[in-house]
Amino acid sequence: MKRSFLTATAAIGTLGLVLSACSPSTGGAEKTTDPSSEQSTSSESTTVTFRLWDDAAAPAYEESFKQFTAQHPDIKVEVEVVPWGDYWTQLPLDISSGEMADIFWVNSSNFALYADNGNLMNITEELGSDHEEWQQSVVDLYTRNDALWGIPQIWDSIALFYNKDLVDAAGVDVTKLTWGDNDTLLPALQKLTMDANGNTADSADFDANNIATYGMNAQADMQAIYLPFLAEAGGKFQNEDGSFDFASAEGVKAFTYITDLINKYHVAPSAAETNTNGDLAREMFIRGEMALFQSGPYSLKTIADNTDINWGIAPLIAGPEGAISTSHGVVAVGNEATQHREATLEVLKWLGTTEGQAPLGQMGVSFPGAVGAQDYFVNYWAEQGVDVSVFIDSAAGKTALSPFGPDVNAGTEAFIPRLLDVFLGSVPVEQGLKEAQDAGNAAMNL
Repeated sequence: MKRSFLTATAAIGTLGLVLSACSPSTGGAEKTTDPSSEQSTSSESTTVTFRLWDDAAAPAYEESFKQFTAQHPDIKVEVEVVPWGDYWTQLPLDISSGEMADIFWVNSSNFALYADNGNLMNITEELGSDHEEWQQSVVDLYTRNDALWGIPQIWDSIALFYNKDLVDAAGVDVTKLTWGDNDTLLPALQKLTMDANGNTADSADFDANNIATYGMNAQADMQAIYLPFLAEAGGKFQNEDGSFDFASAEGVKAFTYITDLINKYHVAPSAAETNTNGDLAREMFIRGEMALFQSGPYSLKTIADNTDINWGIAPLIAGPEGAISTSHGVVAVGNEATQHREATLEVLKWLGTTEGQAPLGQMGVSFPGAVGAQDYFVNYWAEQGVDVSVFIDSAAGKTALSPFGPDVNAGTEAFIPRLLDVFLGSVPVEQGLKEAQDAGNAAMNL
């Protein structure tokens, strides 16, 4: 579900949140409603529109809305998919023109702007404030000014995919990997990294210019790599006012460790490759050319469908402050300008129920935001021999805040180029982080 969350490719795509340069016409949405559901059940039926960016999730929503309409024959729901590359440029145009869907997906990096501008329904006012049935981390993420602005739909956290055969051959215990003062990670990665001649990275004969198998991914991946490492060093990405604070002493420690894995120890792929191809590490893991791959459940289906390696999932790598994951989610928001307010609220209520979200889990889309529906996702993968409970444990533990604030997109777009230089090793870590942070804060006027 890589595009479904904000994540996680390198460069601009690191967050999956930076606005594109151009926008399609407002007619660019692909309507995916099953034709059989188009039959009118009432001469006065109301059609509510629902927009998302993930075509893999659309069939699950189609199934959900069939069940909804069976219980509410006077309301039909039309699903439309706007591709990720167009979503965030089309959204403001459609809101300003009055053509936006009644309900639509947003991520944490974008919702605040629309909430502050009065474009979103206040869920707390409309549906109350007591929602123990929803994933709390997502509720917290979308609570702003003491109000909740969306219905939790799907969420993710971070864990460690590993190649069982490579790990076993190297004698590495993936459940006890930690970086920092009592470092077990680097020695493990040196054993797991091997050149074309069979020499490991801890050997004097190791050829760093001819690597056949890397230890792990250490790219400019915000969600899976540098936010967890930053938090595990005791640092933070943003202050309470939204300003960036990753150039702290803790930040320098975290980014130095990460980039040393690439440029000093050669146990992770070169940033010259991963800066321009954020999916490269996952592709290498799939091919058996990488032993460890720290990522989220959004990588599950791609890995499962495309690899023949023997793989498993372990807890994410710990640091000086323990194991700290990012935990993110997507919500469905109500358009404050909808012409069908009561019907829209009925659909929003449905989208917050176990029954309404069950297809998201049953079809393996992601962990549903409704706690009662999460076992459907766990069972989906259990039937394929994959234990995904480690992601639940990760989200239940200590987590780092995801990017927030109405201008965080602009700030991220400004700091990313200099941060990529840090990963390349073309600028000293401390200097590069400071310059990146200053550029980001200037773009946010902070």
